[in-house]
Amino acid sequence: MKFEKVGVIGAGQMGSGIAHVCALAGYDILLGDVSTDKVEAALATINGNMVRQIGSGKITEDDRKAALDRIAIADGLVDMGPADLVIEAASENEAVKREIFTQLCPFLKENAIVASNTSSISITRLASVTDRPERFIGIHFMNPVPVMELVELIRGIATEDDTFEAAKGFVSSLDKTMSVSEDFPAFIVNRILLPMINEAIYTLYEGVGSVEAIDTAMRLGANHPMGPLQLADFIGLDICLSVMHVLYEGLADSKYRPCPLLVKYVEAGWLGRKTQRGFYDYRGEEPVPTR
Repeated sequence: MKFEKVGVIGAGQMGSGIAHVCALAGYDILLGDVSTDKVEAALATINGNMVRQIGSGKITEDDRKAALDRIAIADGLVDMGPADLVIEAASENEAVKREIFTQLCPFLKENAIVASNTSSISITRLASVTDRPERFIGIHFMNPVPVMELVELIRGIATEDDTFEAAKGFVSSLDKTMSVSEDFPAFIVNRILLPMINEAIYTLYEGVGSVEAIDTAMRLGANHPMGPLQLADFIGLDICLSVMHVLYEGLADSKYRPCPLLVKYVEAGWLGRKTQRGFYDYRGEEPVPTR
């Protein structure tokens, strides 16, 4: 099965990035969110990111114009009806995702494939609330989508081979590299990455080092391009906490217990870059550690 029209539900950082790369790859995009304002903001973000790609020589002005012309606003889930593939990229909340899939499926073509961009939640569980678990799959893009090369593909227990092969072809058409994961909590990347971030937060919580010391140590000592606390702010501390909860509850191992300091930051609404404060304060000209 080949796709021509791709629906993207959620116009936040991930959804806008997915729409961006799909439009550049030649797909017609239906981009939707809870409000038209959010989609219009996403279109402005996509345009700005494409302008930067022109500046770096990755695309041309004609590429930008053609890609933006391929993106249409979906006013509601009913507008996703013509899509061959619909990718859900809503918040990392299982109840929210299940509600979206329950409402979405009656509007879709019989042979349409549904995918979730979830970074941690069971594909089998999400598929179970749809009318097409055999045509449901996890397609997990990395953030930022236009820059990161990897996409994780995750089959649920009911995912059929034709669905998997179609998803593989789709990922290849985006010039991304595919990694196949079994349907276990947090899959591959976040199963490894988020416990490392959580441990960095424990290192801060226990006073082993400051924010600056921990990030410097991992950048220069482990050759990471970004320190773990800086990366947590970039991902969003609420997302980090959500993934750690999925790991802790799904694997029942105390090593995945979310750090109390991470919980406290999320309770305070200090979620990282998107709220201007997390482990760093982003309200000035340069980020300043908050601890």
